[in-house]
Amino acid sequence: MSPGLPLPLEGITVVAVEQAISAPFATRQLADLGARVIKVERTDGGDFARRYDTSVAGLASHFVWANRGKESVALDIKDERGRAVLERLVESADVFVQNLVPGAAARLRLDASCLCARHPRLIAVDISGYGPQGPYRDKRAYDMLVQCEAGLVSVTGTPEQPVKAGIPAADISAAMYAFSGVLAALLRRASTGLGGPVEVSMFDSLAEWMGHPLHLGMGTGTAPERTGVAHAVIAPYNAYGTADGGQVLLSVQNDREWRRLAEQVLGRPDAADAPSFATNVARTRNRDKVDALVAEGLAPLTAEEAVARLDAAGIANARVNDVTELAAHPQLSARERWREVGSENGPLRALLPPISLPGSEPVMGAVPALGEHTAAVLRGLGLEAGEIEALRESGVAR
Repeated sequence: MSPGLPLPLEGITVVAVEQAISAPFATRQLADLGARVIKVERTDGGDFARRYDTSVAGLASHFVWANRGKESVALDIKDERGRAVLERLVESADVFVQNLVPGAAARLRLDASCLCARHPRLIAVDISGYGPQGPYRDKRAYDMLVQCEAGLVSVTGTPEQPVKAGIPAADISAAMYAFSGVLAALLRRASTGLGGPVEVSMFDSLAEWMGHPLHLGMGTGTAPERTGVAHAVIAPYNAYGTADGGQVLLSVQNDREWRRLAEQVLGRPDAADAPSFATNVARTRNRDKVDALVAEGLAPLTAEEAVARLDAAGIANARVNDVTELAAHPQLSARERWREVGSENGPLRALLPPISLPGSEPVMGAVPALGEHTAAVLRGLGLEAGEIEALRESGVAR
């Protein structure tokens, strides 16, 4: 691929009335790929995710992660003057994204169906908790609540204790379907000239991600058991302690790998063909015995020694890292995945987005301060300095 290629979304303008994680993370993907993203925030504090914590140089960790590369415009869109400004922004936009609380977008005539009726080329995205129909349509939805409703909590944790995922899985799933939905709609518009609504719900998105345990439960008539880091239908597939206090997770996917593990790593060739262990079905039925055998074999080894021996035998494995170890991971360093992005409090470390397009570098712009771009964006709409100042003095803009 030739160097210096344009990013695929250069020339695309996105207007987002967004908060928390699902919509902001979706639009951040668009910004990384070259789109201009104008983030419309409340004048009284902005996106509430700005105030979750102060962990990243005084800024909120969620906000830093999900909002780089955007322009922040602070408007009171409940005021008719603020809505008029927003309408002018939408007129020149290619994409509009919103994840307001249930019913709010429709009351403001910012829902996808209303906007697309007024602007046929616009791609308008509604991200909701449970979708626009059904008994849950008006129910408030936060990530952990949707994790519970979609069954993720029921399959995460130990047999004794269900737990939520350690990341906002419902928000992220909705964000990524909104992102891919926008890309699909842009392709369709290129051939038809028409935009149209895109609907994504957190519940639908996470229900899709629950596909394996969902089909397993429907097929067997029994809800899958929680197994910690073990696997419901594969053994051995678990984390095991090492002599230096570390943990190494390994996964045996077939009976040939079990034989190599028994002979080359555990030093137990007798276990390779033992009736209790020879097949995955047998190993799953005898999971406790399998785990005890593997734990005994790895216990004298350090984590480094265990990984080396497993790698040599061709057995899939991983260290059980914490986030500090992830930040220092040699794979990220070797592939030069770290960059710096700007912020009102100085430069911050950030990972490159997972989509790599050789020949072009993702934008990875600064994390915006609240209302940092209000004046510039309003000037771009043709408002005079006096008009902008009047909006600010009245509290409609910031």
